[in-house]
Amino acid sequence: MVNAYPQATQHTREDFLAVPTSPYVNDFTAERKQQLVALLADEGDVRLLKFHQSLCPGCVEDKQWNTMKIDAVTYLKHNKVWIKKSCPKHGPFKEVYWSDYGLYQKAERFQDPGIEIQNPHIEKGDINCPTDCGLCANHESHTGLGNIVVTNRCDLSCWYCFFYSKEGDPIYEPTMDQMKLMLSRMRDEKPVGANSVQFTGGEPTLREDLIDIIKLAKELGYDHIQLNTNGINLSRDPNLPLRLREAGVSNLYMSFDGMAPSTNPKNYWEAQQAIENCHKAGIGVVLVPTVIGGVNDHELGDIIRFASGNIHAVRAVNFQPVSLVGRMPERQRRKQRITIPGSINRIQAQTAGEISKDAWFPVPCAKQITDFIEALKQEPKYRLSVHFSCGMATYVFKDEHGKLIPLPSFVDVEGFFNYLGELTRELTGSKHRKIKKKVVLAKLLLNLNKFVDSKKKPQNLNIVKLLSGAVGGGNYHGLAAFHLKSLFLGMMHFQDPYNWDIDRVHKCDIHYAVPDGRVLPFCTFNVIPGLYRDKVQEKFSIPRDVWERKTGKQLKDDMYHRNISSEQMRKIKEQYNHFIKPVGKVTTEDDAFDPDSLQTKTPDTVLAAAATIITKNKATAPIEQITKILTGNTQSYGSCDPTYAIVKPEELIKRRSD
Repeated sequence: MVNAYPQATQHTREDFLAVPTSPYVNDFTAERKQQLVALLADEGDVRLLKFHQSLCPGCVEDKQWNTMKIDAVTYLKHNKVWIKKSCPKHGPFKEVYWSDYGLYQKAERFQDPGIEIQNPHIEKGDINCPTDCGLCANHESHTGLGNIVVTNRCDLSCWYCFFYSKEGDPIYEPTMDQMKLMLSRMRDEKPVGANSVQFTGGEPTLREDLIDIIKLAKELGYDHIQLNTNGINLSRDPNLPLRLREAGVSNLYMSFDGMAPSTNPKNYWEAQQAIENCHKAGIGVVLVPTVIGGVNDHELGDIIRFASGNIHAVRAVNFQPVSLVGRMPERQRRKQRITIPGSINRIQAQTAGEISKDAWFPVPCAKQITDFIEALKQEPKYRLSVHFSCGMATYVFKDEHGKLIPLPSFVDVEGFFNYLGELTRELTGSKHRKIKKKVVLAKLLLNLNKFVDSKKKPQNLNIVKLLSGAVGGGNYHGLAAFHLKSLFLGMMHFQDPYNWDIDRVHKCDIHYAVPDGRVLPFCTFNVIPGLYRDKVQEKFSIPRDVWERKTGKQLKDDMYHRNISSEQMRKIKEQYNHFIKPVGKVTTEDDAFDPDSLQTKTPDTVLAAAATIITKNKATAPIEQITKILTGNTQSYGSCDPTYAIVKPEELIKRRSD
């Protein structure tokens, strides 16, 4: 375990030796740092934030595991945080990391050093991240949410899904013995065993013995059991949610990508019925929009209004900015890139400021709560020690007029956290812990009101009671009442080869258990599929024809064919339209936009810039310089066509004059 280190402090290029360096990188020499600084020569006015390591997307694609990890620099430019790196074979890459430096600074203040895994599954001494995942001794978060893929079969084929390219053939469906091994591995982690598991796919409801799997998880001691689903089968069979609830399912983690058939072709027509069927069965629903720039990022406010309008059944909305892995066309990468701050700023605009960007806090802000509960109970507790840039969240409440009021607008969240820190230090520093515990709890209850603005909070909301229950409860159930009275809004951006950061992987707490006994961080399992996800599935799968003979089924029969009448469609649309609110023309800059980069300019602008340089050099500009300008200092991963670079200078000028 390492201590948190500064990742938002600004440094000039000349002061590069003072720039913080990732503690997970050995022997980061001055020469290596100079090479990274040299990559920024054409970036204009920048400030360096940290040196670390990332992945080469080309090497990941080519399955070059020994060369894929490369040095990287994170820097500030035009109020955005960027990452830049270069591979000897595939060239340089530039990617937006966070599109709002102010939010990045705020998030960076809430770092949690994490924990030490006492019983790692990978015991080798010299760990090479990320090729030795499993969990290793260097990992710094216990399993916060464990994922188990119960099947790779699906009744849909969504182009942006992590599993799209591998669904269907061969068939991956772990046995019950393998399920028990995977569940037990996560549950037995020390010092804190997994308490929450998500069964995912593919589409998990296609698995005939899903109920037995859920019961097994309950028997092994999991309090929270979540089902990651598109909801289609739950909309068609009202008895299925009842059976799932009886078996032990806590909530549904349901895909929900938009408020129109064009933005949510997956389950637009079925989602509302699935939500109601789950509500009748007593299962809460979390809506999960995959946010894609230029596709559905204009509907985030409407999605929140829909969720709050169905707050009797919907517990949360967890936005997931798209990770550009899997079957994402490369040419669309810059257009479709959206970051956590980009999504938050769009929500602020699309809710007319009701949910401002100031309402959001990073996931590890819960550190002070965990520290306090651990001091009370004198034992390790569930800890959200992910990297500060992995996610942000807030809670919103509805007032008597239906207006959405974020928790931080009437609760001094930071002041409350600081006070908890004071109480924790008071408690841990006492020799008479038993007596001091009562004193500290009394102080907490007495002073909670000081952090609440009663004039701004919704009427009939006893926020002090909810806060004391959440903090003083000391376990999973202590948060239950808080969640039932509010709508949780989350933002989790899983990594991809372009924005991958070794600092984040070491702190990941969303893990996948696999049949060979390893427990893998999400952002290695899915980001390096050839080394982990696909390799595991290939090893433990059976051929499609064998599966069909064994089960007597045809794989093609899994596919869902929609059959909804025009009248049903009209009614469903009416229900959605009630929550769609025009907020005027809202223009939000693309997250990956850099006004100084030719990667973001039109081909005509590129030609003009190239022609200017060629003219200044009397048509003798070296081809390397022209290539650099035309491609934005990238190779095949740039958005400008690199073929321009091989055109003769006089031809470029001719094109421009034409």
